[in-house]
Amino acid sequence: MSFQLSKTYRPERQLITENYRLDEKTAVDNLLKTLDFTQEQEKRITNNAIKLINKLRHLKQKQYGADALMQEFSLSSEEGVALMCLAEALLRIPDAETRDDLIYEKLRDGNWKSHIGNANSFFINAASYGLVFGKKISENLDEKSLANALSRSFARFSAPIMRTLIVKSMQILGKQFVAGVTMQEALTNIKPRYEKGFTFSFDMLGEAAMTQADADRYFNDYLHAIESVGKDAAGRTIYNGNSVSVKLSAIHPKYWRAKYDRVIDELYPRVKELFLLAQKYNISVNIDAEEASRLELSLDLVEKLLDEPELKGYKGIGYVVQAYSKRCPFVLDYLINLAREKDGYLMIRLVKGAYWDSEVKWAQADGLDGFPLYTRKNHTDISYIACAKKLLAAQDVIYPQFATHNVQTMCTIHELGQGKQFEFQCLHGMGESLYDNIVGKENFNRQVRVYAPVGTHETLLAYLVRRLLENGANSSFVHQLVDENIPVEQLVIPPWKLYEKSNGEPNKLVRNPLELFNDRRNSAGFDLSNEFELAKLEQALNEAPIENAQSLTVLANAENLAAHTVVNPANLKENLAEVAFLNPTEAQAVFNAANNETWAAQSATERANVLRKAANLYEENFGLLMKLAIVEAGKTLPNAIAELREAVDFLRYYANQLEYLAKDQHLGAPRGKVLCISPWNFPLAIFTGQVAASLAAGNAVIAKPAEQTSLIAYAAVKLLHQAGVPKEALQLVLGAGDLGAALVQQAFDGVVFTGSTEVAKLIEKRIAQADNDPVLIAETGGQNVLVSDSSALPEQVVADVLSSAFDSAGQRCSALRILLLQEDVADHYYKMITEAINEFSLGDPRLLSTDIGPVIDQEAKQNLENHKANMRKVARAYVELEAPTNGHFVAPAVYL
Repeated sequence: MSFQLSKTYRPERQLITENYRLDEKTAVDNLLKTLDFTQEQEKRITNNAIKLINKLRHLKQKQYGADALMQEFSLSSEEGVALMCLAEALLRIPDAETRDDLIYEKLRDGNWKSHIGNANSFFINAASYGLVFGKKISENLDEKSLANALSRSFARFSAPIMRTLIVKSMQILGKQFVAGVTMQEALTNIKPRYEKGFTFSFDMLGEAAMTQADADRYFNDYLHAIESVGKDAAGRTIYNGNSVSVKLSAIHPKYWRAKYDRVIDELYPRVKELFLLAQKYNISVNIDAEEASRLELSLDLVEKLLDEPELKGYKGIGYVVQAYSKRCPFVLDYLINLAREKDGYLMIRLVKGAYWDSEVKWAQADGLDGFPLYTRKNHTDISYIACAKKLLAAQDVIYPQFATHNVQTMCTIHELGQGKQFEFQCLHGMGESLYDNIVGKENFNRQVRVYAPVGTHETLLAYLVRRLLENGANSSFVHQLVDENIPVEQLVIPPWKLYEKSNGEPNKLVRNPLELFNDRRNSAGFDLSNEFELAKLEQALNEAPIENAQSLTVLANAENLAAHTVVNPANLKENLAEVAFLNPTEAQAVFNAANNETWAAQSATERANVLRKAANLYEENFGLLMKLAIVEAGKTLPNAIAELREAVDFLRYYANQLEYLAKDQHLGAPRGKVLCISPWNFPLAIFTGQVAASLAAGNAVIAKPAEQTSLIAYAAVKLLHQAGVPKEALQLVLGAGDLGAALVQQAFDGVVFTGSTEVAKLIEKRIAQADNDPVLIAETGGQNVLVSDSSALPEQVVADVLSSAFDSAGQRCSALRILLLQEDVADHYYKMITEAINEFSLGDPRLLSTDIGPVIDQEAKQNLENHKANMRKVARAYVELEAPTNGHFVAPAVYL
């Protein structure tokens, strides 16, 4: 069976795929070429923006909650951070004791009294007083009673009283950001603003679905929302009626590129059903933008919608595009051309983007070659305006929807959009005072649509925290707009005028993924959502040749070799190669042949450069090393990538440590001869880490890998030799456990071991009897436990549990074995976890869709099956999946 990763190449998508991580300066320079404002236009834009900001700042009316909150409880303050921690966690906690503990922890150091009287808004003062006093907050509480209470005492009150106050304060917060708990309540609550000229796009609150039950619930919520909104919109056009926004990750538990077939076969029919229902009521539905890795996947779904005969003539297919993405202009070109080609029509909501911090972190952690987004805010603003011009120029097939709270951006679009059809959009609870001055003939006289969440306060919290983090940062326009210490003129500088400061260069404080570390290059990763990289990987993996392997020693004639056939653990009928195992009687000869004189005589810099060259060779031969990790060790593709990257990191890390120690004259003399015994569960990473550290110190190394993973060790040592490590300084011995036992009996100066505690103790006993005072470095496993209380976000806990327990088929010394939960939430977690594991795909790891591959061999499989049999005897309840029968597969299981 060959590796199957990529799908059919789409030439019309080439620019989108190619420009995933386009050079930032090139991207910005290309955008600037499209911005050709006249002096008169710039003057009108600036004057309109100044007038609007001054009008907002001098309004005597009450500030809206979120605007005031941004100014009063900045997330740069300890109080702001504490408030968000409480908002994110408090209402999930079912028991009073844990709530009290959390309140005490987050509020004991907060200077809440300093916020009293700093804002005219009752919203702020109610929250502030609530965080200071022990007086019970009631529905009719006013500032006067709070002020009287303040004058009486600032004494510390008990945690139970504080708990009542905090819960009430959080509920006040929630009401600012949620349109209603139910759709009917939301439609009622928005009527006053609806009558002022606002329309709304309702989103059903909730995180991405982890289980089919979650997806079914969210899907039914969306169906109900479309029904309710549709009936309420009777008599209105598709443009001035309310609408619905859909997060696709909420209606399918595996909305990822790796699960492409499931997305098309299972998710798309649901998407089609939602749009057919919306068409019935003549309202629009927008597909919300999510992580960059899902962008091209969502484009496939939109294209299928435009191909549907049943949706021909319908103008309500909505799609959200994020301007902070370097691909944004290419995505818009593609969508515009697609709509024209298919005689369709799209509503495009242009947003700045909501995952900036996460996208930066993911790219850095994954070792990607750059970021999928801009690293400077003014570059994003330039992109937004350039992309807005594209949308406004495609009036024949596009209805533009501009979602922004930036006054300068709004006034620029107002200038560009004269005589054209478009609308503005804003977030419910944020910037509403701004948009009150946009609707109406006395203002910009533009349609404004409010993105309005619907759901319970508990489901609101994760959304709330994201929005406050997004808009509460000091650099956010929402935050700066209400801060009168910031001059108005500073807020209305066009982003293309700020270009001179950056010259289009990326933000140097945001480290490029491959330059993440101060002292060494980060290991390169692969983007498994990018079709070009998937095609490159597929070709390299399929073309990499697997060689027969033998020990790499300096012995003239190693005799008594035993042939051993390596079988793919995922397919026991597939023979990979032959390995010649060394007879244990050769152990002493190998030991005697080890010699570090030439290697130790090299300078620290010379040895470090050899290790760095080896790291580069590892990366150049990624196809072979990853292929062996997959077909010999049974690792999935993401695990194989991580395996290679960790090995590369080890080589570069120890190279740097070697030079640092030598420079500071802290580098000790080599110990001499070192035996490295590595396990099969990390056959390249731990193997390389042991060898690299021992070689860096100038030792002669004999490396004995686990017998199950001889091929990958053989490939690695050949590359180390190619990099310049002398063969007498690094010998590879391949064999079974008896060879390792024979080697331990030799007079090594050091032993590095990773494996079972039982074997480590045997080695320790042998070393204790040696006359040459050898050193033992041992790493062993144990029973790993995760403890979680009810304040944790359940979706995050479940995701971490599934990853730790079942990733790598649980074959890690750090794999989760026992989960300890607060009793109040244990049954809920058990249900979530057992439903979530049903979404796992067990099978051949050469398929991108495989989540869990095989365990290493029959012995490992039998031990796990025996353990499961014992657990069934004592568990109150349990779930065990089915496993394929053609390999060493063990199905995931959970026992309560």
